Amino acid sequence: MRIIFMGTPQFAVASLDALITAGCEVVAVVTAPDKPAGRGKKISESAVKQYAVEKGLKVLQPEKLKNPDFLKELEALHADLQVVVAFRMLPEVVWNMPPKGTINLHASLLPQYRGAAPINWAIINGEKESGVTTFFLTHDIDTGHILFTEKVTLKGTETAGHLHDWLMNKGAGLLVKTVKGIESGRYSQHPQDHFTDGITLKHAPKIFKEDCLIDFNQPAQSVCNFIRGLSPSPTAYTTINDKALKIFYATPEITDTGLLPGAFITDNKTHLKFVTADGCVNVTDLQLEGKKRMETEEFLRGNKF
Repeated sequence: MRIIFMGTPQFAVASLDALITAGCEVVAVVTAPDKPAGRGKKISESAVKQYAVEKGLKVLQPEKLKNPDFLKELEALHADLQVVVAFRMLPEVVWNMPPKGTINLHASLLPQYRGAAPINWAIINGEKESGVTTFFLTHDIDTGHILFTEKVTLKGTETAGHLHDWLMNKGAGLLVKTVKGIESGRYSQHPQDHFTDGITLKHAPKIFKEDCLIDFNQPAQSVCNFIRGLSPSPTAYTTINDKALKIFYATPEITDTGLLPGAFITDNKTHLKFVTADGCVNVTDLQLEGKKRMETEEFLRGNKF
């Protein structure tokens, strides 16, 4: 089959590489336009573009997906199938173009956690399992017929970064399995409403900076889940001595401190803890405003409260 691959971040690179390694014919890659990034505002290419250029693949970078010139170029490629991994929402004129349709890889067990941040929300909500799903694109986001899934069991200690890398690799393998299944005709489709009876659907909306402020009025385990779910990015934070403090990891301690939620406890040597509704959280990985990221003991050697 002739395949067009659409994706932007590092998460998508693993899938593109897996398709190339499996011998699939990727006739073009569609990714985000180059844009200024960093303090110097140097022009930055997406991770997918960098990989595609290295492999000599044709690269398309449309500003608008309904641009007539882009649509003509897309149509001229005569793709049998389009594959989408971590890309923007496609208009119907694009996803409905290839005869075998357009498939998407999503980092959750659909229909749970539809949306932009499924990895973060699975950790924040303390889920015991997660996984990846391949499905056909349709009008409404993340609602198309499911093709294949693969589950992973969570221990309750993973950060969003750990789960991201885990699902990135699991998803790459599942995507190859899906493409091979479509190519051979050995696959079945399952409407998502078959999996929704009697369950409450959880959603995964995009997370903004203002959503990352820690609420210490929550139980210690919930606070730790919140911190893990935003680590390493966009990162949970609080304030201490009027400075922003990013927290990348903490462990729960159920104890009666006698202090109000949000108060901090430290010996200025080995530990920094914040009081919660039912105990406290012991911070082990942090970054104070204007400082570099470091472990708590290292941090306390140069900073006292």
